[in-house]
Amino acid sequence: MRGTLAAPRRTEETHKRGPGAVLLVGNFTSGSARYGSVGRELAANLERAGWRVLRTSFHEKKALKVLDMLYTCWTERRHFEVAHVELYSGKAFLWGEAVCGLLRRLGKPYVIALHGGNLPNFADKRGPRVRKLLRSAFAVVSPSEYLQEAFNSCLSDVQLIPNALDLSVYPARVRNRPAPRLIWLRAFREMYAPEVAVDAFAAIVSEFPDGRLVMIGPDRRDGSLQRTVDRAKHLGVADRVSIIPGVPRSEVPAYLDNADIFLNTTTIDNTPVSVIEALACGLCVVSTNVGGIPYLLRDGRDGLLVPPGDGVGMGAAVRRILTEEGLALKLSGNAVKKANKYSWNTVLPRWNRLLRSANPSGRADLNQDPCHASVD
Repeated sequence: MRGTLAAPRRTEETHKRGPGAVLLVGNFTSGSARYGSVGRELAANLERAGWRVLRTSFHEKKALKVLDMLYTCWTERRHFEVAHVELYSGKAFLWGEAVCGLLRRLGKPYVIALHGGNLPNFADKRGPRVRKLLRSAFAVVSPSEYLQEAFNSCLSDVQLIPNALDLSVYPARVRNRPAPRLIWLRAFREMYAPEVAVDAFAAIVSEFPDGRLVMIGPDRRDGSLQRTVDRAKHLGVADRVSIIPGVPRSEVPAYLDNADIFLNTTTIDNTPVSVIEALACGLCVVSTNVGGIPYLLRDGRDGLLVPPGDGVGMGAAVRRILTEEGLALKLSGNAVKKANKYSWNTVLPRWNRLLRSANPSGRADLNQDPCHASVD
């Protein structure tokens, strides 16, 4: 087994006496490094806070991924005190369940972090199994009020700790008189309905002939990218739609800064980082009103919400932003203000305190540390 699985990566202790060592169980593949992921961001910030961080898994293939996770938990059991496990729906739930089972056998406390807009539907079909897993954790964390509320029937104390960003890299610029420069940022995947962005753009282009739509995201190879290209050709806007198959996370702020209106066309969602990035840059956001989006955006205040699959309705919302006096200024200004609650300066102390409270060796001096805010 050792010959086929990647060696777990460990960091050196950054302080002689830090808060402890934590194992992060989630997606650390090369793709997550290029495009960014919540787990990678959390790992980097915990290291800056003094934690020793172990990560798993770096494997692309699902079978090797779960084996590597279990292998790392076992072989590194003496090198971490607490674990953080990302929990998704579908087949990914199985690896989360398997990892937590092993952690219990090892006597390791773990925090479960809920992810994915489809997780509530998944839990409805497998209620007892999901409840058993969540109740076995030291704590369960939700990045959104949507998932927190959805799992109230399983647990009464799901903690809210939102996904966070380094806001210093996002140029905040309030749009007063936006130009018809639209951007869509997501993976080309059926659940994200990229064709709807083309429909929305086509609905306004005759009135705004200088309009442009930039679409950025990796190809998930389910036919969505080709359907989007075909839709743009069919609607006669292919020469004004630029499709870029994914960019490094470091380049995202510049692309967002060059646009004024952000389109989010997803059919299933929780609290997408891409939308928070758009808010941080001050873009005017038009989004579908699915899943956790209405918990993130207040319609008419910091975004405009439309039903899923309604390209014409999304186009009408874009037209409002471009023509309705004062609307863009209100949406953009409120977007920048809202983004502040997703700063790592605000979120990291909450993770720090929660993980320290889960760490048996770190509980003794937790209440003596005045530098860490309490967990909400």
